[in-house]
Amino acid sequence: MKTRLGILLILLLSVFSIFAQKAVRKNIKQGNRSYNEQKYEQAAQKYEEAIKINPNALEANYNLGNTLYRQKEWDKSIEQQQHYLTVEKENGQLVAASWHNIANALLHKKELQQSMEAYKNTLRINPEDDEARYNLAVVQKMINDEEEEQEEQEQEQEQDQKEDNQPQSPEQQQDQKKKPEEQTEPEQMSRDNARQILQAIEQDEKETQERLNQMKAEERKQKAEENRRQNKDW
Repeated sequence: MKTRLGILLILLLSVFSIFAQKAVRKNIKQGNRSYNEQKYEQAAQKYEEAIKINPNALEANYNLGNTLYRQKEWDKSIEQQQHYLTVEKENGQLVAASWHNIANALLHKKELQQSMEAYKNTLRINPEDDEARYNLAVVQKMINDEEEEQEEQEQEQEQDQKEDNQPQSPEQQQDQKKKPEEQTEPEQMSRDNARQILQAIEQDEKETQERLNQMKAEERKQKAEENRRQNKDW
């Protein structure tokens, strides 16, 4: 009697697992369709539904992070990508891509130090990621520029304090008034450069997603071929 109950329980759990897997796959498929149509809010809902059924669903977790990024939800995207890194243990390419996405989101938030470290993590896993290497070099330059600018400002403040303690001629007073106007142009150029960098990252993201979609399609094709071979063996 106990044996029969045990077998029945196993069968019921198996059936439930099959239905759950189908539901997860259906939600992911619908989410992917919405994502490709740039309906990111709908895509996020479908991925979240899949994750509710299976919190460790790799594709749903990864795609949700990308979808939140597309919605410019930088903090949520980073949090989701970090969660994905805790469940993905095998696919090094997607782990590297996830770190790449985290780095981009941090750069959008102007958190340069953390963005730099995330790009380094990307390259540790995937040294062939030329886009991450380029972005890392850009971020490092931005950090160096900020440090140099801060040093210059500190030196100027020290110089201004010294000059304040000395009597100034009318010509010196006039030159001091012109300084703020002269400093506005480099600041504007810095913002323009940052905008160009972020636009390049947007293009980088698009190309990365296209490559990942192609890679997933090839993996599904290989699995289908393996299944056909196994069926022939039977």
